[in-house]
Amino acid sequence: MSCNCEEQQNVVSKEEAVNRITVAIGGFIGTILAFPLITAMLDPVTRKKGTIWRVVGNLSDFEVGKTKMVSFENASPYQWGTKISYSAAYVRREQNNKLTAFSVNCAHLGCPVRWVEKSELFLCPCHGGVYYKDGSRAAGPPPRGLYTYPIRIVNNQVEIETQAIPITNISS
Repeated sequence: MSCNCEEQQNVVSKEEAVNRITVAIGGFIGTILAFPLITAMLDPVTRKKGTIWRVVGNLSDFEVGKTKMVSFENASPYQWGTKISYSAAYVRREQNNKLTAFSVNCAHLGCPVRWVEKSELFLCPCHGGVYYKDGSRAAGPPPRGLYTYPIRIVNNQVEIETQAIPITNISS
């Protein structure tokens, strides 16, 4: 019996066919899952470092010596992000025109802190982080004090400078 070796080389075994199909399906699924990440990295809008000043209230809304939580529209560059996403900050008025805006997120792992008026402390429920009323670290695992936002008063309105999350140039 003669062997036509050229024909045998073109024949793919069932095992090889299954392997090729599996690799093709895996590649397709991997591409679908990686697409959002790749587009986010390449999207010029997300790389824009623009900031937006958000009004968080009138100066008269903030009592001297008191801390108040405020919310503001997220500075997302995407239209859908601003419609559904809000962020928050604590604003403390020390003197007539001296205000400080603290992030609501713990400097340890980002859990939301809460303000306890009676003890004048910010407390993080996740790992026991504690901050003084000026935002400095009091106890627990946070390596530093609370992050602060730039804040200003324009025409008797208090404004906080925001940017799209992740916030990279928030002051300390």
